Amino acid sequence: MQETLEDVKQAIVKNFGKPDEVRQFPKGRVELVNIAGATVGRAIFEPGWRWLTSVQPIVHTDSCEAPHFQYQVSGTMRVKMDDGTEFDAKAGDVCLVPPGHDAWVVGNEPVVIVDFQGMVDYAKPRKKN
Repeated sequence: MQETLEDVKQAIVKNFGKPDEVRQFPKGRVELVNIAGATVGRAIFEPGWRWLTSVQPIVHTDSCEAPHFQYQVSGTMRVKMDDGTEFDAKAGDVCLVPPGHDAWVVGNEPVVIVDFQGMVDYAKPRKKN
């Protein structure tokens, strides 16, 4: 049985330097740590990364279907929602991004994000429909 946050009776410390899992894709990777049933992901996206060209070929969905609740550590990322709405997320921003979007790195600085919700299945290979 998997322990939940309510079951924890002592502190747990994990570090992204020793992630439980790493998923790599062109121009980026996601490092995952699992604590008491929760998964937190650190995403590193290099300049030139775009969801449509780096992750879409792995997951075979029209747009990113992961909901993200994230803190942006560095860089600038442009997000385009399926409804056409666009915004830039920058270092220091906390964003809630619902499913149905594309995203890409703007400029020459890598984007680093810590995501508290949407990385459980992010960039996990799926069969084409």
